[in-house]
Amino acid sequence: MILDAMSLLFRSFYALPPMNTADGTPTNALYGLSSLFLKLIREHRPRALAFAVDLPKPTFRHVAYPDYKQGRAKKPDPLRQQLARFGQWMASLQVPVHAQEGFEADDVIATLATKLDDVLVVSGDTDLFQVVTDDVRVWFVGRRQRDAVMMDRAAVEARYTVGATSIPTIKALMGDSSDNLPGLHGVGVKTAASWIRAHGDAQGIVDAVAHLTPARHRPIVQAHAADLVTWEELATVRRDVPLDGPWAAPLTAASFAGLDAEFEALELQSLRPRLARIVADLEHESS
Repeated sequence: MILDAMSLLFRSFYALPPMNTADGTPTNALYGLSSLFLKLIREHRPRALAFAVDLPKPTFRHVAYPDYKQGRAKKPDPLRQQLARFGQWMASLQVPVHAQEGFEADDVIATLATKLDDVLVVSGDTDLFQVVTDDVRVWFVGRRQRDAVMMDRAAVEARYTVGATSIPTIKALMGDSSDNLPGLHGVGVKTAASWIRAHGDAQGIVDAVAHLTPARHRPIVQAHAADLVTWEELATVRRDVPLDGPWAAPLTAASFAGLDAEFEALELQSLRPRLARIVADLEHESS
């Protein structure tokens, strides 16, 4: 199991109302992520675990396209405080936490997925649907009040009517507001998918612009020919990030003890019995 750490923490922050310790330290994001983590361990029983995180520095995408992810709101102070504590939370589990300067967590996850077998990626980021293969699935944690969805090959194809490897082209054509990729006005998923099935990637679509249907879209494709190729490149995850092993590690008794100590320090008392039940179940299964 590979966890897209920042995606999950941010989701928890915006999904839950404010929570604080007795001294006023905010904890809602850490509580939400901890609750999700316990659910994942209980339901999926991963044999090994790793985290992927973003670093607070520009990536190769920002260098190639200065508008990349521009316009995002600044992180609220309660979220920044919890980000600072999140490193300690992850360290308590004594499993690998991977990051690499110049790359995003998505690239780190895609690279790890090539090095491991039978992978479950946990994320709230649709960019990672492109890593789905017969051996890699994505447990997609959607927005508040929406159930998580298992994205395998069939689910990706049902959603987009094209394969996982074509997700970057879909995003180039339709846009992606979270990454500030504008896409082509008026082009929806059905049109984008039909072009991909007929012509392949962004360059193939640009080359076939004179034959695209509906014909009304030809001028905008022609006007953004170079942009489409760039947007597709930006939306494509890298699988060659230089990372140090071990790629993942099993949770141990020390992992659970460390997490319990974090719950106590953060005054997340309601989570401690849940953790204890999971530990007892795991011990029973191994005996």
